[in-house]
Amino acid sequence: MSDFSRDENIPDAFTQYVSGHIAGLGQFAVFTAQTFSWLFLKVPQRDQLVHTFYNTGVLSLPVVMLTGMFIGMVLAVQTFTQFQQIGIESMLGGVISLSLVRELGPVLAAVMLAGRVGSAVAAELGTMRVTEQIDALTSMGTNPVYYLAVPRFLACLILIPALTVIADFTGVFGGAFYCIYVLDINAHFYWDNASDFVGFFDILAGMCKSIFFGGSIALISCYQGFHCRAGAEGVGRAATQSFVYSFVAILLLDLLLGIMTDRFMQMLGISNGLMR
Repeated sequence: MSDFSRDENIPDAFTQYVSGHIAGLGQFAVFTAQTFSWLFLKVPQRDQLVHTFYNTGVLSLPVVMLTGMFIGMVLAVQTFTQFQQIGIESMLGGVISLSLVRELGPVLAAVMLAGRVGSAVAAELGTMRVTEQIDALTSMGTNPVYYLAVPRFLACLILIPALTVIADFTGVFGGAFYCIYVLDINAHFYWDNASDFVGFFDILAGMCKSIFFGGSIALISCYQGFHCRAGAEGVGRAATQSFVYSFVAILLLDLLLGIMTDRFMQMLGISNGLMR
């Protein structure tokens, strides 16, 4: 009898689970609309912007540079043997540079920043929610979305693309260093292929991706912090969910933007870097 009752409750639990997530999507949409509306209504305070930009950009430089450098080296290690077997190892420069600029640089830099910046934002705002600091801002007549979310959104939207460029730069030179000085590939052919394969549109495509990645990381992290549950467990859950949801959003946006970029290139008659 108890097993039968438990089975009867399964549809109700599933319905509550689905309805809860749908309600969460609605709340996230409202939060996003509020953030964008305050973005155009009132400029955030300069001191707060400087502090937020410093935490998001300057403090993220070491991890972004290390990530980019090792991505380039790993690409060189993984592709050298296959290219050497067919005698085109000199083309590694083009393959590594194009892969970094178009795909791996923006995605992996965004993933690292989702862990470093997004989780920190969710934990910070979640702590403020638990300790009722956000409620105190509301009681003093200050809109918490304007005061807390908008500066962090601007920081991610502006600085994550800039950090992606730095990751691409260090990745290209990390791959070049490994290929030229460790694998003994001719430097002239390496850089010549790199310049032939990578065009302005490839760099622009990667930059556009990173803008969307940065905006999604900021919105998801701020939303998780604002809707944090009570207690230390709630703060930890908000930080974890911030990274997980940001990671899923990055992959989904990468797929959609990749499809749109390829369609746009076909419309303009622009060939892919490997087809030039």
